Amino acid sequence: MERHQVPIYVAAVLVGALIGFAAPTAGLGGALTPVLGALLFVTFLQVPARDLLRSLRAGRFLGAALVVNFVVVPLVVAVLVGFLPADQGLRLGVLLVLLAPCVDYVIVFSGLAGGSSDRLLAATPLLLVAQMVLLPLYLLLFLGAELAEVVEVGPFVEAFLLLIVVPLALAWLTQAWAVRHRTGARVATAAGSLMVPLMVATLLVVVASQLPEPAADLSAVAAVVPVYVVFLAVMLFLGTAVARLLRLGVRDGRAIVFTGATRNSLVVLPLALALPDAYAVASVVIVAQTLVEVLGMLVAVRVVPRLLPDRDRGGPNA
Repeated sequence: MERHQVPIYVAAVLVGALIGFAAPTAGLGGALTPVLGALLFVTFLQVPARDLLRSLRAGRFLGAALVVNFVVVPLVVAVLVGFLPADQGLRLGVLLVLLAPCVDYVIVFSGLAGGSSDRLLAATPLLLVAQMVLLPLYLLLFLGAELAEVVEVGPFVEAFLLLIVVPLALAWLTQAWAVRHRTGARVATAAGSLMVPLMVATLLVVVASQLPEPAADLSAVAAVVPVYVVFLAVMLFLGTAVARLLRLGVRDGRAIVFTGATRNSLVVLPLALALPDAYAVASVVIVAQTLVEVLGMLVAVRVVPRLLPDRDRGGPNA
């Protein structure tokens, strides 16, 4: 499964689509938060607490990750939003997903392209906290005062607790248990082996539970798909530019390209599902982004090594 992750993920999306069309009332939406929480727990489990503290000293890499995700991406999104319909629900969904950097399967795709997945993994908690703090501010900047009438603070706080604080705390407790007891080490090893199955389960649940909505609103999907494709293509090149500007090594540079190009659709989807019914299209366009991105990664894992080839030694991995 580790060697064939990309085709497995694509298959999960296709199976989810079949389930969504065949059984739209299957009620899988309730499983989204549990499987996503389990996925993030396993993700955090692979980052020892001591390595997380050490990663904070990787100044150029973390600086590049923050610049790409919270400076470059918002500027690109500001341009692309102008090409969207005026529907506020649609725009809110696009903003939610494009302004939040990915923290799960980006590590897999970066590794497949020869990127520094270890540093990207260690930066995951920081990226999660940063996006939870900055996302409401960016939404307010893009949507204005009327945002307060639509978005409630409660779902953001709940998502932060359930998808960040709880999985991270459990991961660190499990790590401490693994150091002191052999049983804990076995549990940690067994949990770490569940990364691919949990990602498959998450993708399948997301697509199966939300696909009936896009089927009923193809116009919204048609409006956002070109924007997502352009975003992915533009960020591949801008991420490369940032990596070169900061003189990152090849592996670090490739990881920066992937963190800028991939988005956090799986984590922000619960936020969209908590919106009023009048904004239901937000979840539709977020699921559409997931589909575009998974397919786009099939191209990215081949393109990025050409943008930052091994022979191009732009600087040390610092």
